[in-house]
Amino acid sequence: MPMKNLLTATVALGALLTPLAQALAQAWPDKAITIVVPTAAGGANDAIARIIGQGLSAKLGQPVIVENRAGAGGAIASEYVAKAAPDGYTIMLGYIATHGINPALQKLKYDPVTDFEAIGMIAASPTVLVVNNNVPAKNAKELVQLIKAKPNTFNYASAGNGTAPHIAGELFRMSAGLEIQGIPYKGSAPAVVDTIAGSTQLMFPSMFTAYPQVKGGKLRALGIAGEKRSIVMPELPTLAEQGIANVNMSQWYAMFAPAKTPKAVIDKLNKEMNAILTDKATEKKIEDQGAEVETGTPDQLKAFVKKEAAHWKAVVTAAKIQID
Repeated sequence: MPMKNLLTATVALGALLTPLAQALAQAWPDKAITIVVPTAAGGANDAIARIIGQGLSAKLGQPVIVENRAGAGGAIASEYVAKAAPDGYTIMLGYIATHGINPALQKLKYDPVTDFEAIGMIAASPTVLVVNNNVPAKNAKELVQLIKAKPNTFNYASAGNGTAPHIAGELFRMSAGLEIQGIPYKGSAPAVVDTIAGSTQLMFPSMFTAYPQVKGGKLRALGIAGEKRSIVMPELPTLAEQGIANVNMSQWYAMFAPAKTPKAVIDKLNKEMNAILTDKATEKKIEDQGAEVETGTPDQLKAFVKKEAAHWKAVVTAAKIQID
């Protein structure tokens, strides 16, 4: 075909596909949508997915089902969604593990960038340095001094090797030059229980996990492991403010769809999700989970995921972190 005719045909095809995509967006959805959550029910991921699901159901006029598929640090759910039909009816609540840390730790059967369409960011929550109440330190600097005075006598609990609390603990160890041992647990709940009991002395749980324990007086918070203070505990300084740099572990949450999901559907989901997130009542619900709302475009989220994957690969390599 001559080049002129080929260009004409291409333009004509584009003109046909544009109204087709618009028609698809108008027709979608005509049945229930499933949000797959890569963790068990009851955690921050689950709570945030249900908040968004409720909002989407109201705006789209269809039921939104939350389905928990926990296991392998979120890899099981991620692989499931990556292989799902790209029709907008199966999406997932992804987070720092599934689309940031896992690629550096596991041989995955999915690619966090190429096997997904980014829909949009939802929220972010910093990890918090907390200590058992019997630890006399009142701030992070005092804790560092205590640990250095008694090397190899302090332990930090984590939700398991390769999890955000584990990596935050390793960043703290390396940044402050500490001789301290990490103790992996099978999840945050038992790690928190043992830190409260004193079997371990400190931990870096998410704000969602930390805040109720700190508010209830069961643990003492010493610093935010993030770039800025949290609106949930605005009085608590960051570790950087206390002279401990490079301990930034923000547990972010975002929505993804299988690769090749039509752009019109992605754009519609992004538009409705951002509208939900800018609602004051929804914002308050998410803040109650220890997170802060963050909105954006699909392209912004895609670029962010690429940056996160590269960042955590470098961190995992430097700290020589491995999973069980």
